[in-house]
Amino acid sequence: MDASENRRAITVGIFVLLGVVVFVIGILTLGGQNKSFVKSIHISSIFSDVSGLKKGNNVWFSGVKVGVIKSIRFTGNSQVDVDMSIEASSQQYIHRNAGVRISSDGLIGNKIIVIDGGSPQAPIVQDGDVLQSEKLLSTDDIMKTLQQNNQNLLAITTDFKTLGHQILAGKGTVGALLADSTMAVQLRAAMRNLQMATQSASLMAVQLNRFSNRMNTKGGLADKLLTDTVAFNRIQESVAKLKEAANNATILTNNLNKASNKLNSTDNIMGVLLNDPTGAAKVQSTLNNLQQSSVKLNDDLEAVQHNFLLKGFFKKREKAKQDSLKAKM
Repeated sequence: MDASENRRAITVGIFVLLGVVVFVIGILTLGGQNKSFVKSIHISSIFSDVSGLKKGNNVWFSGVKVGVIKSIRFTGNSQVDVDMSIEASSQQYIHRNAGVRISSDGLIGNKIIVIDGGSPQAPIVQDGDVLQSEKLLSTDDIMKTLQQNNQNLLAITTDFKTLGHQILAGKGTVGALLADSTMAVQLRAAMRNLQMATQSASLMAVQLNRFSNRMNTKGGLADKLLTDTVAFNRIQESVAKLKEAANNATILTNNLNKASNKLNSTDNIMGVLLNDPTGAAKVQSTLNNLQQSSVKLNDDLEAVQHNFLLKGFFKKREKAKQDSLKAKM
């Protein structure tokens, strides 16, 4: 073998070696991306619609890629079982009550699986566990919702259009306010009156505040009534006396009522005099007779004093009376 053949053999060997190295590096790189050489566990979840999810798509947890989809197969009635390979290092952060949902890698990127961590009180996920899937809102559902929202918006716009026409036509309260200048003036007057009433109420509140401050002033009447027991006892005594006076006035009023009732009856002298004309006439006649009798009695006494039999007696009594007056003087 000459030198040229040796060089050719060496060159071929170098290229073959470089190809093997590139092949090994490629395998390691692809294996690293697919987590082929990383210790992992297998979990799964069942969906009713995977929305284009494919084998080999990524699995994310809290924004970090933690695994890949190993297989997608039908199970049951229109159910799809998605098997996932998860890194064992992230196992401790995922719990059995975690939710699984389908999302997109970016706005229009590949479909991915997103795992929510669940509550810390739940056990950690184990190999072979099945996680609960969350329903994915499909594009058709979004379009239906948008269409319904558009219909609602159209109905609202139509209502506003009708309302605007009615307002411009002067219908309703708002239309009347816009079309009727008299009502607008009255409304402004009412608003001014309301503003004045509000200002008056504010002023009253300020005055009441001042009055309450004065009432709470140390040494004032209200303070004495609230804190001075002596003044409070005096007020209680005054109230008791007023109550007693009121009771006495009530008793007096009752007595006066009874007396007035008796004056209205004919079973007593005053009642007879006031209410019985016949009885009053008899009483008047009796009084006249008594007056006449007293006059006659005086005349008889005068005559007795001039009688010669009793004249000495009356003279002695008169003399004794004069002596008594002189003795006093």
